[in-house]
Formats: sequence, C-alpha cells, structure tokens
Amino acid sequence: MTQPSLSFVPCKDAQDGHRMAYWQWGDSQSAHVVLCVHGLTRQGRDFDVLAQAIVARAGGDVRVICPDIVGRGRSDWLAYADGYQVPLYAADIGTLMAQLHSEHSIARFDYIGTSMGGLIGLLVAGYKDFPLPSPVRRFVINDVGPALDPAALARIGAYVGVGGRYETLQDAADAMWALARSFGPHTPEEWLALSQHMVVPVSHRSADGAARILTDASSEESPTAAGPFAPHYDPAIAVPFRSMTPESIAQGETAMWALYDAITAPTLLVRGAESDLLTPATATAMTERGPRAQRIDFEGVGHAPTFVAAAQSAAVVSFLFD
Repeated sequence: MTQPSLSFVPCKDAQDGHRMAYWQWGDSQSAHVVLCVHGLTRQGRDFDVLAQAIVARAGGDVRVICPDIVGRGRSDWLAYADGYQVPLYAADIGTLMAQLHSEHSIARFDYIGTSMGGLIGLLVAGYKDFPLPSPVRRFVINDVGPALDPAALARIGAYVGVGGRYETLQDAADAMWALARSFGPHTPEEWLALSQHMVVPVSHRSADGAARILTDASSEESPTAAGPFAPHYDPAIAVPFRSMTPESIAQGETAMWALYDAITAPTLLVRGAESDLLTPATATAMTERGPRAQRIDFEGVGHAPTFVAAAQSAAVVSFLFD
C-alpha cells in the first residue's frame, strides 16, 4: 500500500459541528489500531514514513490512523477561533475512535503523538474516564511534556497563523525549511515529500470565504500540482495559542502533570537532543514519575523528530512490537 485512504468523521462543537479527516494505512479490518496525531501546524500525512514502517512490521495486520486535527489538512475549519484547543481536539479523537470501533472492533490500541498531538495524548491516555473502546496499550510522546519552555512557545507563536502564498511547491518547501530546520537533517526529496501536504492549491479553497478546503480527489497535492499554493491550515488556530498567559500556562502545566502521572500504559518519550520546547529537566522528570517513560534522544535534532529518519521510525516500531 503506497498511499493511504482518506475518510471523514462528523464531530460536535459549539456551533454546527465539523468534519475531521483521517488517513488510513494497512488493513481496515484489523483489531489493532495505531493512532498517530500531529503537531500544531502540521497534518496527518506527516506520518507517511512511520505508518508504512508500522504496517510492514505488523505484516499488514494493523490499522494506522493519522487524523488531520480540525482546522488543518482536509478537515473543516471552525467557525470560531476559541475552539482550537486541546479539549475539543481530544473530544474529536474520542469520536473518531468510536467510529473506527463501530466499523471493526478494536482490541489493541496504541497512541503516538508529536508535540500538540502528545498533549492531546495526555488526555486520551491519562484521563480515566476518556471514552475508548480499548485502553491505550503503548503510548509514544514525541518532544513534548507537561511543562513547556516559554521561550520556545514564543518562538512558535511568532510564525503560527502567518500565512503565505507560494507559486510552486518547491517555493513552499524552501519557505517552510527556513522555519523548520530544527526538525533535523532531511534530504531535499524527503523534505519535499513532507512539504507537499502542508499547502493546498489556492484554486481548491471553497467559495464560502475559505472556511473549508475542498476535499475531492482532484485536490490531492503532488510535486507537479499547479500553483499558487497557500498553507493548509486555518490561521485562526493561532488565536488561542497567542492568548496564553503565564498564569494559564502554569495552570495547564499542573493539569498536564496530573494526567501524565495517571498514565499506566508503557510509555516511550522521544526527544530531539537540541529541543527548545522539551527541556532536559522535564524529560528527566518524565522518566522518574508517572509511567516512568523510556527515553530516547536523537542527536542533531531539535523540535521535533519527524520519524522520517530510519533510526527514529525504528525506535517507535521496536517499542510497539518488541
């Protein structure tokens, strides 16, 4: 399977509801589901390389599900910016899991979350009443923790929601590389593959004020798709992010540590050795409390490892299956 299938799940919100898109690799009837959830400005196709490695290791008997969190990728945009927060994202994951379970029963469930996806995962894995058809069996949290470095948050906030317009996919890839060098070494081909799903042809935006992005098959991006291109996400995702205060950050940290300490699933903490978001002190604390995570740091990488490098994907696959 060289390309994933695209599906949608209807989700509730404070307005008229929204659709969340998700990409599926592997056997759609497998009882083993691995959920991969992306970072703040990213989307589900970030996990293409890792998903294929998981499917290969499982001999095909696995469903790897990679959602586009609302406001990103092929998912709808919200009508109100305040909804772009972790509680709504986690609720959408609960709705997605219920739909997947209704289609084919889930008996084994693993969770992988990068950055924002890891924070969502703290709710999924740590909140005892979170609605899941099967408890989290293995939990992978990538370059994020309950405590976040304020300077790193400010760095991220400086570019989130700042739109662009690119004449070619290569132009878009070059612009994103300028912001994402902390992801670590990638070949030009690897970076272009990651970048092509980070933009959408302007011609594929809907006619209702760009509140949604068209999701028909013709909007599938490729290195030869016609430009110009725009970022794949709703700029309004930046509104709640930039409204954070030192007080709200401190309150959130307390709540996130409580969730982390409640996790019972074996946990793998992946960290870029040069990460500015997940400090060494927080990473060490995560190995000493709660699920006492196994920890692996990747040299030459900051925030955050992409699992494109063979060693990075192999570490996750080994944790899930060995």
